[in-house]
Amino acid sequence: MTPAASSSAAASHSPAWASDFVLLSAIWGASFLFMDLATVEFGAVPTAAVRVSIAALFLLPILWRRGLGPQLRLHWKPVFVVGLLNSGIPFALYCFALLTIPTGLSAILNATAPLFGAAVAWLWLKDRLSASRTLGLVIGFAGVALLAWDKAGIGSTATGATPARANLLAIGACLLACLCYGTAASFTKRYLTGLPPLLTAAGSQLGAALGLALPALWLWPAHMPGSRAWLSLLALGVLCTGLAYILFFRLIAHAGPARALAVTFVVPVFAVLYGVVFLGEHVTPWMALCAAVIVCGTALSTGLLKLGRRNRLPASS
Repeated sequence: MTPAASSSAAASHSPAWASDFVLLSAIWGASFLFMDLATVEFGAVPTAAVRVSIAALFLLPILWRRGLGPQLRLHWKPVFVVGLLNSGIPFALYCFALLTIPTGLSAILNATAPLFGAAVAWLWLKDRLSASRTLGLVIGFAGVALLAWDKAGIGSTATGATPARANLLAIGACLLACLCYGTAASFTKRYLTGLPPLLTAAGSQLGAALGLALPALWLWPAHMPGSRAWLSLLALGVLCTGLAYILFFRLIAHAGPARALAVTFVVPVFAVLYGVVFLGEHVTPWMALCAAVIVCGTALSTGLLKLGRRNRLPASS
């Protein structure tokens, strides 16, 4: 290939990869804003249920058009389990947390999802952890502990135990959601390897919608939510779930899973920005420091950042 052809090929692929990365980060960052706006009127479980239902309605026609319906019927049980673990339960938990804590804080905690993924894979799938990955787990969880310590007011002279307990409960809900994400990743690797990504994406949203249907009806708000809440749910379902899944799997195909995983580190930047601009939230220096610790620990634990000496080249004979 000539230099001109190489440069033209790079120009045709690199911008597409970079634009997908930034766009997906911005979309998933906006999901915390839309969840916050919808949950205030719908409540946690109904918000999550309507979100996954809209996403399923968006993705299922694409799945049937591509002839993947028979495969979904064949593998529906594990796909539906992934739907509950990777969408239904964590979405409801984040909506519950956003009733108490800011969107920026919840997005920072969401960055620990790969951290939990590495821990679950080590415990369940017996994935070997190098020294640097083990150090990353320790650093990442230490960052979470420091953040929770600050938000709960532990060790301070602040009074009022109820807000502190509420903050801890909300933080715990976010971390439990990340544990669900990590478990779903190992479950997918063990039971759904080889299935088309669109099948897993669409089928999982259907499973999550069915799993949340009865709890959502039971907890449905007595008063009809306003148009802003409904528009937020529409954006959550179509943009932040349906289109985001398509972008995510396209990013994996074009840039590789390691680069796609790095989206998790950029999402909090957009989420914090949206929270500051649209919700008037504030970011403290301590939150920024803890976020940096969590991101560094997560990068180490997932192998995106490695410590140690580089492999030496063999001596020439």
